[in-house]
Amino acid sequence: MGKVILTGDRPTGKLHLGHYVGSLRRRVQLQEAGDYDKMFVFMADVQALTDNADNPEKIRQNIVEVALDYLAAGLNPDKCTIFIQSQIAELAELTTYLMNLITVSRVQRNPTVKTEIKMRNFEANIPLGFFCYPVSQAADITLFKSTTVPVGEDQEPMLEVTRELVRRFNATYGEVLVEPAIMLPENTTARRLPGTDGKEKMSKSLGNCIYLSDSAEDVWQKVRSMYTDPLHVNLNDPGHVEGNAVFTYLDAFSTDADFAEFWPDYANLDELKEHYQRGGLGDMKCKKFLNQVLNKFLEPMRERRHEFEKDIPEIFNILKKGTEKARETAAETMDEVRKAMRIDYFNDADLIKQQSLKYQK
Repeated sequence: MGKVILTGDRPTGKLHLGHYVGSLRRRVQLQEAGDYDKMFVFMADVQALTDNADNPEKIRQNIVEVALDYLAAGLNPDKCTIFIQSQIAELAELTTYLMNLITVSRVQRNPTVKTEIKMRNFEANIPLGFFCYPVSQAADITLFKSTTVPVGEDQEPMLEVTRELVRRFNATYGEVLVEPAIMLPENTTARRLPGTDGKEKMSKSLGNCIYLSDSAEDVWQKVRSMYTDPLHVNLNDPGHVEGNAVFTYLDAFSTDADFAEFWPDYANLDELKEHYQRGGLGDMKCKKFLNQVLNKFLEPMRERRHEFEKDIPEIFNILKKGTEKARETAAETMDEVRKAMRIDYFNDADLIKQQSLKYQK
């Protein structure tokens, strides 16, 4: 069995810095390292439709946006397989079989599901498709026999559901599916990048995102209004870096080279934090530095994105080729699944022979 990575995103809008810190940066690193035999990156449009069923055009339009962000960030279709979830029919089939191996109460206990339900105000009226998306996600992972899933820590409960389903399936039918391991971001302080408003999670629906494709002007507007320390009212007041979005972003993106280039008064982030904590340093200076750091980081992505935007038909061609390649792997796994479940009727020569003898008596 080879080492396989699978990860993806819901195409409900352009990707933001939270996506990049949570998994996209690591995907590019892993792709270039070449330590894995296969790497699958997909657009989870089926999952996106579970809470956008009345607006499929939103998903349709954002397929290209996400593809452009992937390519601009450095994902290479020659090194990883990029595909669209809905175009792999085997995913729906495996989801159906896995649903028989988990209870409603088990899904209800999933803390990620609870959070998502509350965020979308689904408490009184949960769409069944949305409620079952942990099983759909398990099918995504297991269909490609993924050994590693690089995601943010908020997805760990989802991975545990997948592992439970793998163990249940293999115990019931035979060793076919693979139990995946989670790969968390290396930068622990930024595993869950907060929104610009200081809220726990950056989210498109909350309007607190900095997008990978944002212009330099857009980035500055968002950084300028970013949540800092509400107790840091006057310049000489001691500041707090914990819970301060500006410093969380600097933890995630700034380097010593950035200080040398943009703010040589400090050798590194530790020195900046020390000054801020003792007082005498204004929030706006820190925001201006963060703006320079982020725009330096984002500018190469913007340039690559603009180049890819010149040939949109080729973007669709890349997605089509990737989907066809993914479908080949999916079909192989489903052949094994059906055989293990003894529902490969037309390929079961013993069954055909047995039934023939039964009715010849």
